[in-house]
Amino acid sequence: MTNLYSSTHPKSLAIADLGCSSGPNTRLASPEYQVFLNDLPGNDFNTIFRSLPGFQERMKKQLEGGTGPLFFTGVPGSFYGRLFPTNSLHFVYSSYSLQWLSKVPNGLEGNKGNIYMAGGSPPSVLKAYYDQFQRDFSSFLTCRSEELVTGCRMALAILGRRSQDPSSKECCYIWELLAMAVKEMCMRAVAEPLLIGHFGFGEAIIDDVFRRYKAIIADRMGKGKTEFVNVVVAMTKKG
Repeated sequence: MTNLYSSTHPKSLAIADLGCSSGPNTRLASPEYQVFLNDLPGNDFNTIFRSLPGFQERMKKQLEGGTGPLFFTGVPGSFYGRLFPTNSLHFVYSSYSLQWLSKVPNGLEGNKGNIYMAGGSPPSVLKAYYDQFQRDFSSFLTCRSEELVTGCRMALAILGRRSQDPSSKECCYIWELLAMAVKEMCMRAVAEPLLIGHFGFGEAIIDDVFRRYKAIIADRMGKGKTEFVNVVVAMTKKG
């Protein structure tokens, strides 16, 4: 960030955090001037804004010389489209947001029982996810190339994998576990009234059944070694 500022000398350094969420990772912006916090309109921007005064005080203490004026702006909208004026940003940052697609891909009819790519997904489903990511990522790069000032930079952190298998546990295991949780909820919604109606099972017995089921899932996770691959990409806009 220091090198970027020294090489461009902008009067106001504009920084965009795309997919800022509403947790503590939001406040990783550099202590410069304009900071744009972007996420979908449903994001809890109020939580972010309430945390900013404390963040600014901590920054002043960490930097003995203090900071220049900090102006924060919430920017609701999808980062798969244009968000900022042409040539208006000096630094763009996105952390673990680009794995979220703009929409559910078409052609997932054969992916029954899964909420994402899984070991049992047919090739057509894997291709559908691949094609959707290609379209989304291309759109993201096109929009950011128009918004970034020439010579300025973008850093992206995303989940990746070493395996050639797009459904490998390196990147899909967390979604398989989530699918298990969803299935459990569906099973309970269907099975509970049937069991109580036909066999007179009470709530305590039903709860015990699903506690045992959760224990099986925990045991499966404990036996397998799960590693996640992080990919960091840094880019500079050329003239």
